[in-house]
Amino acid sequence: MSGTPQTLAGTDTTANREPIRVQVVDDHALFRHGLVMVLSGESDIEVVGEAGDGQEAIRQAGDVLPDVVLMDVRMPRTSGIAACTGIKDAVPSAKIVMLTISDEEEDLFEALKAGASGYLLKEIPIDEVADAVRSVHGGQSLINPSMAGKLISEFTALARKGEERQPQVPTPRLTDREMEVLRFVAKGLNNRDIAKELFISENTVKNHVRNILEKLQLHSRMEAVVYAVREKILEIG
Repeated sequence: MSGTPQTLAGTDTTANREPIRVQVVDDHALFRHGLVMVLSGESDIEVVGEAGDGQEAIRQAGDVLPDVVLMDVRMPRTSGIAACTGIKDAVPSAKIVMLTISDEEEDLFEALKAGASGYLLKEIPIDEVADAVRSVHGGQSLINPSMAGKLISEFTALARKGEERQPQVPTPRLTDREMEVLRFVAKGLNNRDIAKELFISENTVKNHVRNILEKLQLHSRMEAVVYAVREKILEIG
């Protein structure tokens, strides 16, 4: 096991009273049915659709309007990564979590670029899947710790090479406290853990994260870390 998935982005929101609508997409029927059975046992989750490939998932998503999609990366006809774009077009509010055996960096990067909110390996304990669904639905972005390390390494490499820099755009100034929060975010800490490290309340951490995103004009903490490393605001290593 690689441990509990890292929370890298987003801020917590109040849970909706309505059940979380989940679509499960995997070409392995046994695994797919197992997920459906486990999730169906949760009172706050409703499985609204099953699909065996990305093409079917895109068609179905427009009808069932899922809140969260659990989807494999490698499937016949249309891959999970290709399906991300189609599902986001059909249901822009849907949060997509790739649940896969692939630990290839390229799959991870392509999935995130396609709009996935999470990337979890299938080695995750089955009883943690429901919590992952709740976290992503609440605005978090989840990623396996082993994959998070690869992601941060890639960002650091890009920063050192000076790639994709845009010096003509002034870098927004973050306060010292915001920089502290951003450094902990880059290490994969969630709001609660950051609050403990800095001896402040969790709500204060949320406010700092919101200010960071507003200043950098970004949508998630994951994007903030990418930006900070790329612009050499933040050193990781």
